[in-house]
Amino acid sequence: MVQSKAVSVDVFLAEVGDDRRPALERLRALCREELAGWDEGMTYGMPGYGPPGPPVICFNNQKQYVAFYAGQTAVTRFADRLAGAADCGKGCIRYRRPAAIDFDLVRDILRDVRARHEVAG
Repeated sequence: MVQSKAVSVDVFLAEVGDDRRPALERLRALCREELAGWDEGMTYGMPGYGPPGPPVICFNNQKQYVAFYAGQTAVTRFADRLAGAADCGKGCIRYRRPAAIDFDLVRDILRDVRARHEVAG
């Protein structure tokens, strides 16, 4: 699945294979917990989270990996903890195996992104 045509996050998750669904459900749960009060919706064929307007955080199920889009600032700020654990791009963290996802790190990134976004107002 590169770009889902799902109309909701529930439908998106139902489309995901059994091997990755638990990890994506956990990513969703963390986003909903740490970004409470922000909108959840489908954008560009993937779940996205943010205050009204464009999403700030997204994740997706790609053919070769699970992608977590947190922005370039987050990737830079957490580079030491990401080194060797994930493949990082410009604002994207890619996990080839769902078991490799460091959910404690994801939680810390979500908290950091939210705090920075609230300060920026």
